[in-house]
Amino acid sequence: MNSYRQILYHIVFCTYNRDATIPIDQQEALYKYIWGIVKKRKSILYRINGMENHIHILSDLHPTIALADLIKEIKTASNSWMKETGKYPEFTSWSEGYCALTYAFRDKEMIVNYIKNQKEHHKKITFEDEYRVLLKEHGVEVDERYIF
Repeated sequence: MNSYRQILYHIVFCTYNRDATIPIDQQEALYKYIWGIVKKRKSILYRINGMENHIHILSDLHPTIALADLIKEIKTASNSWMKETGKYPEFTSWSEGYCALTYAFRDKEMIVNYIKNQKEHHKKITFEDEYRVLLKEHGVEVDERYIF
């Protein structure tokens, strides 16, 4: 008997203190590096984008990969890589936590477009407000003591 599953994860995490430490001209290189990590773990990256202080990833994880393990690997490896390249001089580290929300496959294009249009989106809303809205839309109870 075969097992089937389809789980889309919308993953969001930010830089330490939400500081703008990912230069615009170096974002694409970082996204390619992270894509390599996801691919190495036999998972699918549908879209990655972000701003100077946070990243959005839409991914389907291979069934043998735990979400927390993938995020830990992405953050740890990219943290080291960013420091080694010297192209992210203001970057100190990623924040401690993350947000991971699930979506139905039929919502994939909607989320891909949402992630793709981050620069336009953030002309209207701050990261902090965006984060709260995402959590609220998914019924996640927010404890303001721990959100940022």
